[in-house]
Amino acid sequence: MILDRIDSPADLRSLSRGELDQLSTEIRDFIVGAVTATGGHLGSNLGVVELTLALHRTFDSPRDLLLWDTGHQAYVHKLVTGRREAFTHLRQEDGLSGYPSRSESEHDWVENSHASTILSYAHGMASAFELQDIDRRVVAVIGDGALTGGMAYEALNNLGHSGKRVLIVLNDNGRSYAPTVSPLSVSLTHLRLSPTYLLARQRIRQVLRDLPAVGEIAYSGVHGLTSALREVVTPHTFFEALGIRYVGPVNGHDVTEVEQTLARAAEWKGPIVVHVLTQKGRGYAPAEEDDVQRLHDVKVKVPNVEPMSLDGPDGPSSDTSAAGPLQNASLSIGGADLAPDVPVTTYTQAFTRALLIHAEADPRIVGITAAMPGPTGLLPFEARFPTRFVDVGIAEQHAVTAAAGMAMAGLRPVVAVYSTFFTRAFDQANLDVGLHRQPVVFVLDRAGITGDDGPSHHGILDLALSLSIPGLTVFAPSSAPEVEAMLATALTLDGPSVIRFPKTPAPVASAADTGTGLEARLVRQGEGSVCIIAVGKLLGAAQEAAAVLDAEGIDVTVWDPRVISSPDPALLADAGRHALVITAEDGVRQGGAGMFVADALRASLPVGSCPPVINLGVPRTFLPQGRPDRILARLGLDAEGIARAVREGLAPLQHPDELRTSTSTPPVIDGVGDLLD
Repeated sequence: MILDRIDSPADLRSLSRGELDQLSTEIRDFIVGAVTATGGHLGSNLGVVELTLALHRTFDSPRDLLLWDTGHQAYVHKLVTGRREAFTHLRQEDGLSGYPSRSESEHDWVENSHASTILSYAHGMASAFELQDIDRRVVAVIGDGALTGGMAYEALNNLGHSGKRVLIVLNDNGRSYAPTVSPLSVSLTHLRLSPTYLLARQRIRQVLRDLPAVGEIAYSGVHGLTSALREVVTPHTFFEALGIRYVGPVNGHDVTEVEQTLARAAEWKGPIVVHVLTQKGRGYAPAEEDDVQRLHDVKVKVPNVEPMSLDGPDGPSSDTSAAGPLQNASLSIGGADLAPDVPVTTYTQAFTRALLIHAEADPRIVGITAAMPGPTGLLPFEARFPTRFVDVGIAEQHAVTAAAGMAMAGLRPVVAVYSTFFTRAFDQANLDVGLHRQPVVFVLDRAGITGDDGPSHHGILDLALSLSIPGLTVFAPSSAPEVEAMLATALTLDGPSVIRFPKTPAPVASAADTGTGLEARLVRQGEGSVCIIAVGKLLGAAQEAAAVLDAEGIDVTVWDPRVISSPDPALLADAGRHALVITAEDGVRQGGAGMFVADALRASLPVGSCPPVINLGVPRTFLPQGRPDRILARLGLDAEGIARAVREGLAPLQHPDELRTSTSTPPVIDGVGDLLD
């Protein structure tokens, strides 16, 4: 096999056209085998095989910088830069990252997993090289819908204005996660890329300018004529209006054609876009024919564990009927029956069902997402209410501000995004929604420790960010039925709200366990030794810890706060009578839910009467990929870790009753669990 001989980009340059075709086939077979075994992004990588080979044959990485946006289309790049053997542990703990990683290879410059950012990186790098008079090419591959993000346009504007020498490869596969929202117009400009054509045009213009008396008039006339012809022959593209030269489109699956185009474009002294047409999922029929992008990010089912997401091989379905009353429709997603009387197994399924029910009764409800309708559970909503569904593309900032405008005009927008992507729109959530107290409901999927996508995708900041926005109600469900109850409440509020839930399966809970409205839930009543306040999914770990401690003779009370932004007075009153309070959350500890509740607890009690509080949460560190349960355990956020924190917190309190008569305010203890190595 040719692939077995490819250990660096240099190994590609001696291959013949026939060998490149064979290598492309081998690479696709390898990626399909690797991703179906470990999970990962399939379709986007199958589409960039020839493009990647052409890039590495044309440019000298790592001296020339090859930058990827989005980073999940870089598997082929990893393969040809010496990481073939590491694919057996793709996206596994201590294994190969699913995105470019500076720690893995000198060929990786940024870990670019959030889309629409790479052109800003490229602008900065090209500026630095120019300032230092360093001759290195900067090549930015942007695609898979990343050019629908507003940040990319900001970078294009700056590149065009500054004239920095960046070669932009627009990988146009017509998709982001879902179909791309705003595909650029197709332009045919092969002639305009020809050095012969460019040189001849320049000479003619110079000769005309040198004509006595009429030179400038003649030049202006020819310039106007060529501009007019360009409008007829090739549409005036968006890029050139910004000062960026445009060429293409070219066939992204023809290595020779792409190489020749890249080589010529590399001679241009300013910013230039090479428009490359590719097919997402090429060479693998299930991925090519996947209309809802179920094979964008393939999940592998772990034995004895329920499916952890809706975007796996048996991912979301858009078969929801759009006719007839909702109660008579066949509701399903991910193979799960979403009929109102059927228990659901994931938080996302609960959200989907609840949203459909409420939208049926309230025509003001609209669903908004940023290129992720499937994973966030909005495909059935789109199918049933197509005119009330909005996919803005990879533009979270726009989604949030647009939602604010909709709310101002009388609608009830529900914005469904991943927790990690909510951080991209914090300013808009704070000022456009929060400051104006607009009734926008944010539904943040994949909150907390997510697992195999690594540090860029853990949703650990949403609690701290949300709690800093005045007037924003923050819900943290601990079971799937609670999502439905919380959405019902959120849709009645006069101001904004957030419902955040994890990717992992939801525990079984009865209707009696979910409660209604904004009240907290007393899960386990103790006698006053220790009170554990467990946020969201950590309620299960807290209950397990309480059972272990009870066997040791340590009495424990457990509360599910449910609403973090305004802790229930009943919860605060009960917590205040205990000798020790533990808070536990799967978000960042600093400024998170635990500290927020601890402040509320101190404010609710007489000075000097507040018990010590230990806040357990995620430390200020970037967490690598791994199984969520293993990461939580290493952070001390599992049952064993919570139990250990209780024992350690009780140890200094030899005489808990004396604490009631103390005149000083006991400190909040920093409990962050075990840090990752």
